[in-house]
Amino acid sequence: MDFRLMGMDNTPIFHVLQHMMDTAGDESDKSVNAPSRNYVRDAKAMAATPADVKEYPNSYVFVVDMPGLKSGDIKVQVEEENVLLISGERKREEEKEGAKYIRMERRVGKFMRKFTLPENANTGAISAVCQDGVLTVTIQKLPPPEPKKSKTIEVKVA
Repeated sequence: MDFRLMGMDNTPIFHVLQHMMDTAGDESDKSVNAPSRNYVRDAKAMAATPADVKEYPNSYVFVVDMPGLKSGDIKVQVEEENVLLISGERKREEEKEGAKYIRMERRVGKFMRKFTLPENANTGAISAVCQDGVLTVTIQKLPPPEPKKSKTIEVKVA
C-alpha cells in the first residue's frame, strides 16, 4: 500500500508506517523475532520428557521415565534456589561393522525438564534414585512455620 496516494506523505506517522512496511518483507529482520536455536532445542527437549509430580504430606516426588539411561547420564540440579532441573543425554549406540539401521524410532539426544518448586520445598533435602529406567526425585517439605506468639507490653504510668 502506498500512503502517498492518500496525501499522507508529509506526516511523521507516514514515515514510520512506510519503514515498517518496507522492512516487513526483509529476510534479515525475521531473525530478530524468531526464537533462538537454543530456545527451540530446549523446548523440544522439555516436550519429549514426560514427568509425573506427586505431593505427599512430607514431600514432593518427581517421577520421570529414563529408559536405557545410566545414573551417570542424568543430572539433577537446583537453580536459582527454587527451580529443579533434570537433564541428561541419551547417546546413539555405536554401529557395529556390517549392521545398518532399517528403522530408528528410539529417541536420542539431550533432554531436560524444569520445575518451579513451592516455597515449602527443602532444597537441602533432595534425593534422586534411578531404578529400572525410572528416575524418582524426592524433595522433603520444610516444616510449617510456627505461629507467632502474641507479646504483651506492660503499660507504665507517666
